[in-house]
Amino acid sequence: MAILRNPEPVDDADFLIMESTYGNRRHETRDQARQVLRQVIIEAHKRRGKVIIPAFAVGRTQELVYALNELSEAQKIPSLDIYVDSPLAVNITEVFSAHPECFDEETLALLQEARNPFGFRRLTYVRDVEDSKRLNFLRDSAVIISASGMCESGRILHHLKNNIEDGDNTILFSGFQAENTLGRRILDGSRRVRIFGEEYDVRARVARLEGYSAHADSGELQSWAAPFDRQRLQGIFLVHGEKESALGLSGLLNREGFQAVDIPERGQSFQL
Repeated sequence: MAILRNPEPVDDADFLIMESTYGNRRHETRDQARQVLRQVIIEAHKRRGKVIIPAFAVGRTQELVYALNELSEAQKIPSLDIYVDSPLAVNITEVFSAHPECFDEETLALLQEARNPFGFRRLTYVRDVEDSKRLNFLRDSAVIISASGMCESGRILHHLKNNIEDGDNTILFSGFQAENTLGRRILDGSRRVRIFGEEYDVRARVARLEGYSAHADSGELQSWAAPFDRQRLQGIFLVHGEKESALGLSGLLNREGFQAVDIPERGQSFQL
């Protein structure tokens, strides 16, 4: 992933607890994700529409800002205003900026060139409520990144309410949408959704990005597990994933020589 140093592998354990969010499928690459982001922005700009991006305040927002900075500097997207409308995301971005010791070589190189990957021309961070409300009256094409990532709370609900019925706009999902969330309903193609107790028609275009997900895909999870000693390892527990994803990952791990793979059910217990 961009920004942060890559994790160091480990290979010594008796038990593993692994997530399985994307255990049965692969992500697009970072370059592919950036191309999708670029294309969505270009097409929305042609329609003079907005791109509304629900994004988690920690990690995802910073990844998107970093990618938009790359595209903007390379002049691969039109010149348009970009807003990060989330007080928590603004605070977290300041934390990121304050800790360059955690950055990877690419990000450190940008800082050494006095180029801020989290701040560039036409990027605005929004904290104040009144400034957030003013975004409702934008007439030109713009990108608005706002929390929460699954559209269950936060300022993103106001932006959806004000933009979801305009066919020139695009709602671009940048991360996993859990079952029964508003984000999942929109992503699954619901034509009418409830926001703040009122019904709205989904006329905006809907797109998704998976390359910026904080969750590993099946290949990354396999690679992470690969170094562990099959003889010493007594069991793997797959959590944080829907049944289909967990079963897919379980099969992949079995084929890699890991035999004791469990998918715990709610309330189930194990003695280690």
